[in-house]
Amino acid sequence: MAAARHWQSDPESSVLALPSAGAERPAAQLLGEELRRHRERRGLTLEAASRAIRGSTSKMSRLERGESPAKPRDVYDLATFYGLTRQDLGLIEQLLAQASNSEWYERFADVTPSFLKRLIRMEGRAEEITIFENQVVPGLLQTERYAEALIRMMEANPVSEAEIARIVALRMGRKIIFGQDLPRITVVLDETVLQRRRGSADVMREQMEHLLTAAGMPKLNLRIISKDAVSPPMAITYLQFPDHVPGDLAYLENIEGATYATKQRSLDNYRKVLSEARDNALGRNESLKEIELAAQEWAKRAAQER
Repeated sequence: MAAARHWQSDPESSVLALPSAGAERPAAQLLGEELRRHRERRGLTLEAASRAIRGSTSKMSRLERGESPAKPRDVYDLATFYGLTRQDLGLIEQLLAQASNSEWYERFADVTPSFLKRLIRMEGRAEEITIFENQVVPGLLQTERYAEALIRMMEANPVSEAEIARIVALRMGRKIIFGQDLPRITVVLDETVLQRRRGSADVMREQMEHLLTAAGMPKLNLRIISKDAVSPPMAITYLQFPDHVPGDLAYLENIEGATYATKQRSLDNYRKVLSEARDNALGRNESLKEIELAAQEWAKRAAQER
């Protein structure tokens, strides 16, 4: 639990500036200097740090000098070992991405199944995303603690704290699309999602409050649908692309993988059921009221659990 706690987001650290001094130097060198700074601040030797990445002191020294490629696993193991805050980690992630010249999600290749990589890649290219969910808050709107609770619940085999923290960081990274002009995003949540416990009552309280905050974003249309209303029997994510990008895409995820629908007949069916779900959902103010009531209820339960 320690690693995941260390990496909680700082609400004021959504945008992190890279160092201006010496910015012309290679990102690998800047990354190495940042790692060395954290090591020295904690009074740790090269030998101690090298054990955290299962390597030699010379390997650690080369990493800090920016002379050898930084492996994401080594960087994240060091971040856990040093007990970095989410803000510290954010800067390191930016440097790591620049050093490897890759898409941001490639840093999480070891904890990202191929079907999810495809979805993340497509999300950034979409013009509009429509999501219906009847089990959990969609990944794009999850808090760190809610995401962590889901991961712990779904993993049958023991998972290290570092791996859990990396999976959570991946989910949080997907929110980068909220800083872009597109896509526009519509989310329809079954009201039972607000009532279904995932983690502690305080985790749920925080998640409900986050939904209220997110609902204020101009590009997000968040609606609640009553459990008594007609709605799809499964979660669906539908991505529409600009005219110059061929074909829409529907995504249906399960425990072990996902199905992508691209055939026109299937897409027509998914568009139809999503359109009906939107029509059957509550209005904006009514939806916000339902989330507000859920937040208040979970806050009461959280107080009782303390």
